[in-house]
Amino acid sequence: MSAGINKVMGPIEWLLLVILSILWGGSFFFAKVALAELHPFTLVLCRVGLAALTLNLAVLMRGERLPGDLRQWCAFFAMGALNNLVPFSLISWGQTQIASGLAAILNAATPLFTVVVAHVLTKDERLTTGRGTGVILGFAGVAAMIGPEALRGLDLHVLGEIAVLAATLAYAFAGIFGRRFRGLPPLVTAAGQVTATTILMLPIALVVAPPWTMAVPRFETWGAVVAIALLSTAVGYTIYFRILAVAGATNLLLVTFLIPVSALLLGATLLGERLDAHHFAGMALIGLGLAAIDGRPLAFLKRRMWPATAAGGGSERAEQRAL
Repeated sequence: MSAGINKVMGPIEWLLLVILSILWGGSFFFAKVALAELHPFTLVLCRVGLAALTLNLAVLMRGERLPGDLRQWCAFFAMGALNNLVPFSLISWGQTQIASGLAAILNAATPLFTVVVAHVLTKDERLTTGRGTGVILGFAGVAAMIGPEALRGLDLHVLGEIAVLAATLAYAFAGIFGRRFRGLPPLVTAAGQVTATTILMLPIALVVAPPWTMAVPRFETWGAVVAIALLSTAVGYTIYFRILAVAGATNLLLVTFLIPVSALLLGATLLGERLDAHHFAGMALIGLGLAAIDGRPLAFLKRRMWPATAAGGGSERAEQRAL
């Protein structure tokens, strides 16, 4: 997270942003495939374990190394729990009950929770009128997606949706906590947090889902595990921190608009998933909410429709802060 003004996105950053949205949107597809045979906790352990191995090798190849002090590793463990263990576990279990595309749409609510959490826990990320409007629109979209079914009772489908939403709240707290890693190289931070997550996840997975009690997964299941670990997690984190360092957190927020697109396309074409009309209505409201939070789509419309007014809006643009 950053409190700075928006940085410029060049062609390379835009390309990386699209690639990142495909990788993270694909994670919902890969998880759905793997969860056909694997326990959610087993999938999470494989995901972070393979990613940790890959990122640690990358750190060594770059001539860097992980810090050795206890305080830094306590921070890694806290970040690993908030940013990986809790949300990955909740989303993985949630995807056993709901479609991958729906999980991706609900995951897009992460900035909504981040704005609220940042307003409460920080002094420089306060709610503005635009952000407040965005939060209201976004949560209205969430209600549109799960409201009708929730009124009929908390069945497993609704609980799956709630689990994914709870994961987005964990991501919001992780975004605030992650500020303390600004002084570390991004690759070191990524490697440290997934390594800590692996250490935390190992005993949980061994107790809840012992591997010796499971049937040997098929080739496509292992392929999905490798893809979600190496592409969606290891490569995804590397691209994430690259964009964050060059273009800033506000520009990085744009990936949230794109993730559900790739997830929906993959789910529909390869898994045969279909969503109801109220799911798409909710996605539209969440999209409007994210646009209001980001601020730039509205600023663009103002410049196009009322050039004279937009020319005097420098103070309003200066008010925007990155999430």
